[in-house]
Amino acid sequence: MDKKIFIAGHKGLVGSALVRQLQKKGYKNFILKTREELDLMNSEQVFRFFEEEKPDWVFLAAAKVGGIYANNTYPVDFLLDNLKIQNNIIEASYKNNVEKLLFLGSSCIYPKLAPQPLKEEYLLTSALEPTNEPYALAKITGIKLCSAFNKQYGTNYISAMPCNLYGINDNYHAENAHVIPMLLRRFHEAKEKNLEKVTVWGTGTPMREFMCSDDLAEACVYLMENKNAKEIGEFINIGAGIDVTIRELAELIKETVGFEGKLEFDTTKPDGTPKKLLDVSRLNALGWKSKISLKEGLKISYEDFLNNLCVRL
Repeated sequence: MDKKIFIAGHKGLVGSALVRQLQKKGYKNFILKTREELDLMNSEQVFRFFEEEKPDWVFLAAAKVGGIYANNTYPVDFLLDNLKIQNNIIEASYKNNVEKLLFLGSSCIYPKLAPQPLKEEYLLTSALEPTNEPYALAKITGIKLCSAFNKQYGTNYISAMPCNLYGINDNYHAENAHVIPMLLRRFHEAKEKNLEKVTVWGTGTPMREFMCSDDLAEACVYLMENKNAKEIGEFINIGAGIDVTIRELAELIKETVGFEGKLEFDTTKPDGTPKKLLDVSRLNALGWKSKISLKEGLKISYEDFLNNLCVRL
């Protein structure tokens, strides 16, 4: 428990969950830097930081993220900024003898038309989804860089690709939040205003897999404590292993918030991909399975939303 641990992106959804899980396990020696204290895109700052601090473990949870509109509007930013962050941290880790590193990516690395559920071996088998290609390419490059360091220099760098995440410290912005925080906010506001209905885009039939960030953090710490890169392979999926329709999700959120009005679907709006589910059989075989149900996780998220109402909105 005396490992010196650097968590890049510790204030975000994933990074803050990693801090909570590591504290729960008894770790205390953290190096946590805000964006103002350490610019991860500045190689000089990053290399100096690693030389001074010499962390034992590194969790790379920092990234420039955004939705379809942001990816399409700022493709240079999403590709270049993420490459800078990843390259700086991974190379600095090698040069300063970091014992173990965990790089976090996204399920968007998979081809648009890959078979379901998504197996690790489907990576780079066909074209990516164009709307998030810059971000996906950056994450694929991160996977390949970790793999290359492991192959060439014998490092112990793990890459993990989670499914759709939600939880404490989520982004509840009215326009650019992901589906769960967006719906939590919309149902809450409808309840507060005594509205008769809440309208959700699409038919409600697409299926999605969701995982609470605290569940992901437990999986990541489990892998860091118990598994090496050679056992894991180039990268590993981390997910709940089950999916729900958007209609089922909306009904659960409606129940969680306590909204008593009607739920409607605007079928003139796009549905997106019909199904997106990760194959987590390799993770399960390594001894870890998801524990937090969607119903339980939504309660955690809604409580976080209420506790930070004035900050998040």
